[in-house]
Amino acid sequence: MTTLAVTGHMDLTDETVPLVRDALDKVLADHEPAGLVGVSCIAKGSDSLFAEAVLDAGGRLVVVLPSRDYRDAKVKPEHAPTFDRLRAAASQVVVMPHETANRAAYEAANAELLRRADRLVAVWDGRPPSGKGSGTADTVQLARAEGLAVTVVWPQGAARKG
Repeated sequence: MTTLAVTGHMDLTDETVPLVRDALDKVLADHEPAGLVGVSCIAKGSDSLFAEAVLDAGGRLVVVLPSRDYRDAKVKPEHAPTFDRLRAAASQVVVMPHETANRAAYEAANAELLRRADRLVAVWDGRPPSGKGSGTADTVQLARAEGLAVTVVWPQGAARKG
């Protein structure tokens, strides 16, 4: 069995979404579907693209939610149908022991992703951490510090909004 966790940017441009999805499909194609487990927080953007790719590849999805109020507090209306569908499709949903979605909850969720993973898939533009904590670059740094292998996915032509 291979367990892949994901971290990645939420603010992908519309043109970047299919590029990232194609790149994720290629990463997952290297793994036997029956033994593939994907771990994701299913946030908008990279996390959900990865979760959908895992399910489409025939793998199992484990969802890690940062807090008990995450769905109500942080999931935007336009992402809610995707979030709910992915949560329902998960073979396991882990809710971190935080009441509210905040930096501590996100850091705990990221640590749980890494704890479960054999490898981290990072949909990451390579920029250094912002200093806010719990972002994609922070998670990549933590994974590397823990000796976890990291596969960076950032296809040519990929961009973030703003």
